[in-house]
Amino acid sequence: MYTALLAHIARYVALTSAEAQLVGDNLTLQTVPRKAYLLAAGQTCTANYFVLQGCLRMYFITEKGAEQITRFALENWWITDQSSLLSQRPSEFFIQAVEPTTVAVLDYARQEELLARVPALERYFRLVLQRVVAADQMRFVYQFGLSAEERYHHFSTAFPGFVQRVPQYMLASYLGFTPEFLSKIRARPGGHPAGKAGRHEP
Repeated sequence: MYTALLAHIARYVALTSAEAQLVGDNLTLQTVPRKAYLLAAGQTCTANYFVLQGCLRMYFITEKGAEQITRFALENWWITDQSSLLSQRPSEFFIQAVEPTTVAVLDYARQEELLARVPALERYFRLVLQRVVAADQMRFVYQFGLSAEERYHHFSTAFPGFVQRVPQYMLASYLGFTPEFLSKIRARPGGHPAGKAGRHEP
């Protein structure tokens, strides 16, 4: 059931069979219908979510009432509201299924117990978090160092399948411009990327 997650962990650290079994024993499986929420603003985040199949988005509502997407999570990526999870205070974010999604749920309390019992998981989560931080840093570079059109072309080249997978208005929100502007870019020659969805975090 959790083969994909255990394979992901194995890319970073080695677990014994007993440790792998312990990880599996502390996970639960959850299926999230399209447009359903794992987390809503005002709720306290209680778990980490690993995407086994599907796509999630994380967003908040701006002062003007618009949705601002801050992250997507495809297969083999973790997603959570770290601030709410660590502080156990209400979240400012929504985590919603873009398409029917199946996640492995790691409850925060169980996660802390696992980290104590399986030290290799400390390294695993540290390495995963380092990759997320590095990706966020590069995203800031693209956000403030490139024009809107350059951001779109860079993103569509890096994640061609993903660009085809999410609604246009969501992609525009994530990249920081309007759906109308994105329509103009995509209408130009070469504006429609093709390819299979990658396994990197967008």
